[in-house]
Amino acid sequence: MADRRFQLYDTTLRDGTQQEGLAPTVEDKLAVARHLDAFGVGFIEGGWPGAIPRDTEFFRRARTELTLHNAELAAFGATRRPGTLVTTDPQVRALLEAEAPVVTLVAKSHTRHVELALRTTLAENLAMIGSTVRHLVRAGRRVFVDAEHYFDGHLANREYALEVVRAAAEAGAEAVVLCDTNGGSLPDGIGAVVADTLTATGARLGIHCHDDSGCAVANTLAAVDAGADHVQGTAHGYGERCGNANLFTVAANLVLKRGRGDVVPAERLREMAETGRAIGELTGVHAHPAAPYVGASAFAHKAGLHASALRVDPDLYQHIDPARVGNAMRTLVSDMGGRSSIELKARELGYEVSAGSEPVARAAARVKELEGRGYSFESADASFELLLLEELAGGGLEQPFEVDAWKVGVEERSGGEVRTEGSVRLRIDGAPLAATGTGNGPVNALDRALHQALDPFFPELARLELADYQVRVLGNGSGSAAAARVLITFTDGRRRWGTVGVDGNTVAASWRALLDAVRYVLLTERGADHRAGRRTDAAPAAAAPAVAVAG
Repeated sequence: MADRRFQLYDTTLRDGTQQEGLAPTVEDKLAVARHLDAFGVGFIEGGWPGAIPRDTEFFRRARTELTLHNAELAAFGATRRPGTLVTTDPQVRALLEAEAPVVTLVAKSHTRHVELALRTTLAENLAMIGSTVRHLVRAGRRVFVDAEHYFDGHLANREYALEVVRAAAEAGAEAVVLCDTNGGSLPDGIGAVVADTLTATGARLGIHCHDDSGCAVANTLAAVDAGADHVQGTAHGYGERCGNANLFTVAANLVLKRGRGDVVPAERLREMAETGRAIGELTGVHAHPAAPYVGASAFAHKAGLHASALRVDPDLYQHIDPARVGNAMRTLVSDMGGRSSIELKARELGYEVSAGSEPVARAAARVKELEGRGYSFESADASFELLLLEELAGGGLEQPFEVDAWKVGVEERSGGEVRTEGSVRLRIDGAPLAATGTGNGPVNALDRALHQALDPFFPELARLELADYQVRVLGNGSGSAAAARVLITFTDGRRRWGTVGVDGNTVAASWRALLDAVRYVLLTERGADHRAGRRTDAAPAAAAPAVAVAG
């Protein structure tokens, strides 16, 4: 008896790689497959062997380098060509030589595509489907058939589209996957066609949706509601044009909203956000910050009204507990918030405070005043934490060092070489010291000068590195005289955090952000947390979103 468990089928490594700008290496594909397997998908489509050399190499290496514990590997290809024997078709032979236990065939189900693209008859197309499926099944493969352009084909010629499904199922295809290839369908139409096809054929049906109408996830859920129990999608909705159904969103909705525990086990769903981040790192294409469930902003709250409610019960403005998908709630500090936002953010950072306390009131007032001048704290948790520390200490926060002066000089030498030198004059416990650093720009030079001066006294600073840098010209000036906001992301090799500086001079704004980064490390690692009432088990400032390097 055929296995009728729900089937979650990932096509990131084949259909997803058709996205513009996404070109993973074979090594990348192997690594992505391991993450998808650990997440718990049932099938991983590795590519099109015989048609794409990189995919042929992937399957060759997968035989010895890829051990799957939850998923089965699928090779993708087409039915035999018109007028040829399936036993001699080189592309079908390549599918067998890939040695994947599963083969997914694409087949035409729209009459115009059969006649214009394949340039064959409707009868020959049905014969191509039947003979190819039978040949692969006899060779010991599990076979799925992707009925391409099915929904448009069903609209144009319902009877022929149904014959395609019957031909595949009768030949031994385990499931026939109905594809909204152009991505233009809507949920009600998808549901009606799936229900009609299921009633007319009795075949096991799957669904494969593209997102050109913005409905790929909704269309996928509509198909499941109508009887499909095989679902295809891609990590983060990767794919050509507008992408495919987002596998993570589909899986979470089926498990958490439809109660389908057979899609992905709950314990693996709790790893979903981390799986998404890992795949984003490998492909270089990360989840959109606002992506459902796995996005960095999926459970981020900014408005003061929301913060007030979240203090009472987080569920008032969150549709699920973010921990169920491996994500976390974040509070964004801005001038839109008030004391409740400051309290929530402080507690998130590990400080025991109350919204009615004077330090929180002062911090809220300072945030509003500074953001009115152009600061932005929502991507600069470290700068906010320093502000909070100052208010918790009543303005008397002991600084690890003092700045007497700093300067930057830029010199172009003969031959076009540009040399930038930054110098700083500081005091530690009243003792003066000075240092100079050179770099490829003012920020780099000042950063090196600070390290030169402070690292011998504070060894923990040696790990501090500038990771990303962004400048935005603010609208309170004209042209080159306008003020600038600088956001800098730093890392110590284990964590990332952001700082912000604002000034009419871009270099001065950068200097302020650099100083915040250094002071943040020293004040949070050298006991300021205890003096200011921080919980000793608190986590460090949350990572700031990565920003593009601006020169």
